[in-house]
Amino acid sequence: MKHLRPVMFVGTASDVGKSVITAGFCRIFKQDGYTPAPFKAQNMSLNSYATPDGLEIGRAQAVQAEAAGVPCHTDMNPVLLKPTNDQTAQLVLHGKPAGNQSAWEYFMEDDKRALFEEVKQSFNRLSHQYNPVVMEGAGSISELNLRQKDITNMRIALHAGAAVYLIADIDRGGVFGSVYGTIALLPPEEKALIKGIIINKFRGDIRLFEDGRKLLESLTGVPVTGVLPYYHDIYIEEEDTLGLSLKHKRQTTGRVNIAVVLLRHMSNFTDFHALEKDERVHLFYTDNPAELATADIIILPGSKNTIEDLIAIRNNGTARAITEAHKRNKVVIGICGGYQMMGEQVADPFGVEGPMASIPGLGILPVTTVLTREKTTQQRTFRYRHQEKICEGYEIHMGETSTQKPSPLNELTNGASDGYFLSPQCWGTYLHGILDNDTVVSDLLAQCGKVSVVKDFDYRSFKEAQYNKLATHIREHLDISAVYKALEL
Repeated sequence: MKHLRPVMFVGTASDVGKSVITAGFCRIFKQDGYTPAPFKAQNMSLNSYATPDGLEIGRAQAVQAEAAGVPCHTDMNPVLLKPTNDQTAQLVLHGKPAGNQSAWEYFMEDDKRALFEEVKQSFNRLSHQYNPVVMEGAGSISELNLRQKDITNMRIALHAGAAVYLIADIDRGGVFGSVYGTIALLPPEEKALIKGIIINKFRGDIRLFEDGRKLLESLTGVPVTGVLPYYHDIYIEEEDTLGLSLKHKRQTTGRVNIAVVLLRHMSNFTDFHALEKDERVHLFYTDNPAELATADIIILPGSKNTIEDLIAIRNNGTARAITEAHKRNKVVIGICGGYQMMGEQVADPFGVEGPMASIPGLGILPVTTVLTREKTTQQRTFRYRHQEKICEGYEIHMGETSTQKPSPLNELTNGASDGYFLSPQCWGTYLHGILDNDTVVSDLLAQCGKVSVVKDFDYRSFKEAQYNKLATHIREHLDISAVYKALEL
């Protein structure tokens, strides 16, 4: 098998489709017999994942590794920023917390030389093990004020000697200005790395853009590698929470209506992707007390700032709606930060989340939580409610939850236990991904009295099919042979 140079997908802006296209190419290279691996030097996201060795990376790189058919590793995302509020983020370096920093401290205090060295070492290790490394940029590659501090876009592309493809989202408009301006602002050595332009999310007849393709090539001197149509039937996990509040707001009859409480610092919303695809379920996100009151199931999700989000749901009436639903024997469950909120108290003696030392919880579960400096990040296998089938999930949290009345929800296969089981209609857990297991979901839906038919939904097989559909979609609309030619050393 030929050794290929790295390939990198960068954008004219955020949310243009870089993560999904990177995942698609990971699958394409795997299908073609190569051994690809993803790489994103720095990710900013509350959506993270635990690696097999108990460390933390951005969820997008875990998805891309899954598409590539390889175990995820911290070298695939050496720097992860997890915002704790509008001004501050937790820095996760090589999978471990390295302290909190303000945006000013992180971006303006130096040129990130030490951090860039760590990033380069991670890339170098990957490039010796995998072929090719499929790299993803972040945001726009033409942020002039941050150029000298960039560790995730063209600076690392130059180090890697990558073939770079610029992605633009035509659905948001302004594609000519964004593509031309982005390339025009690059210095010559960076512009020389750009091998093609990918127009993403095109609606309508692609033939209508043929003149546009020629104009872009004439303006920029860079070939248009292809135009990807907007699709509605391929489901790849998203990287961030943009648009969650608009998803599926209207409730439906004939299905179980599940409301996920929309938190400001909501993390790991991918916990609910399997539910979104279950034909028995109508899932929506809301912080409206009236909408919560009519739901069959309420889920309190994870949070990067449990105390601040707990204050917020009290102030907007959401907390009362949750406790009232519980009193009416509606199904109410909590995952990670949501589990902590459902307890009697959340204490923060070390100031992990801020100056507030303690706050009462919702009082639904007889547990108390103490936030800790150390973060737990582990993949887990477990038995749910003493059932025989082995389930899978993962932990990412800073806190220890205890009770005077032990009643574990899950038995971990290492002999430990997880969560608190109050009743079939009410429980909490630290395990992200618990709702990817059909055993858990079928039991949960049965508690509403609406679902009598148990249907196994193999989420892993579903995801595999989606990666293959995405690869086919990309092959049909991009010049893959030109990409391979650009990658030949």
